[in-house]
Amino acid sequence: MQPKHTVADVLNLEVDHLQEIAHASWNARALHAIRKCRTKALGGHLDWSIACKKLHLQFNSCRNRHCTTCQGHKQHLWIAARSQELLSVPYFHVVFTLPDTLNSIALRYPQVLYKILFDSVWETLTAFGNNPKHLGAKLGMIAVLHTWGQNLSLHPHLHCIVPKGGVSKAGFWKKGKGKDDFLFSVKAMSDKYRGLFVAKLRKALPELPQSLYDGLFKKKWVVYAKPPFGKPEHVIEYLGRYTHKIAISNHRILAIDKAKREVDFSLKDYKKGGQKTRLTLTSKEFIRRFQLHILPKGFTRIRHYGFLSSSWKKDKLPLLQRQLADKDLLAIETVVIQEKSLHRICPSCKKGALITLFTFDSRGPPKNYQQTIKRKLLKFKI
Repeated sequence: MQPKHTVADVLNLEVDHLQEIAHASWNARALHAIRKCRTKALGGHLDWSIACKKLHLQFNSCRNRHCTTCQGHKQHLWIAARSQELLSVPYFHVVFTLPDTLNSIALRYPQVLYKILFDSVWETLTAFGNNPKHLGAKLGMIAVLHTWGQNLSLHPHLHCIVPKGGVSKAGFWKKGKGKDDFLFSVKAMSDKYRGLFVAKLRKALPELPQSLYDGLFKKKWVVYAKPPFGKPEHVIEYLGRYTHKIAISNHRILAIDKAKREVDFSLKDYKKGGQKTRLTLTSKEFIRRFQLHILPKGFTRIRHYGFLSSSWKKDKLPLLQRQLADKDLLAIETVVIQEKSLHRICPSCKKGALITLFTFDSRGPPKNYQQTIKRKLLKFKI
């Protein structure tokens, strides 16, 4: 079901103030791109459905990774690729958070801080994984950066998917020794993670005051793990909810009061067990919070490590899959996802693939577009 309100609607309320609300130039560019997404301003294309023979006039997407409207197709493609890399072993979901003391640093030095977060998490897991007392094997991990809380405040944390086990030096799978909560002690990992992070931060930003570090060691660094997935194929569904998630979805926006310039949206209060509630913000404050989560251009927010990294995918990972798999658990799921992902499906019949007859810019379709349609249909023998 199409949402009644969108982030773009809120941005359009303050179109003349976006530049001053944004705290960086790349934020302002992203906000304007999202505002124009799937409107005449970006041009469009005319598509023909092979199945139901209907014409569909569609405006182009902005393709910005922070746009709530653009992520669906990218999500399907990414999941299709990951489905071919799964191992028939249990997977854990682990979350590494940062204390709010670091929020001001995240705003001033986002690339530096978030890179340290990725590096510290992987080095923490690697230190435990390589240790023979814990596992003595090479781990794998997919990590996704999220920077928001339910109320759109800054809350940087890393969602990590980690298989239960690793690859020994001899190249064989070594099953994890840990209990069902995780491979290693979460408390021990938390201490190691904090130590690595602080050391890297001191080296990267030596100008930061000692008082900041004193505060960091007084804070609790939260690391928590969820029970392993029941089956490897469940990882596919789960990953889809996290990989291309945006700070707030359009469906969470409940109302927009244009006269008062206020936005009403839903959220979960985790202090009350995830109870659903709602929050009202001015449109400017909503945009200010939303733009906190726009990452610098070129910064990678989804990363693969260990035996799930790109260097393993071509040769080593398929060998590992054959070593572990009793059967091809994901054959059906992979085919279905790929078929849905590789073709644009007709929005009317939900079956036929779409053929693009012609494209146009912000000036709109050409005057003789009806003749163009006839020529194209003849070319495709439709």
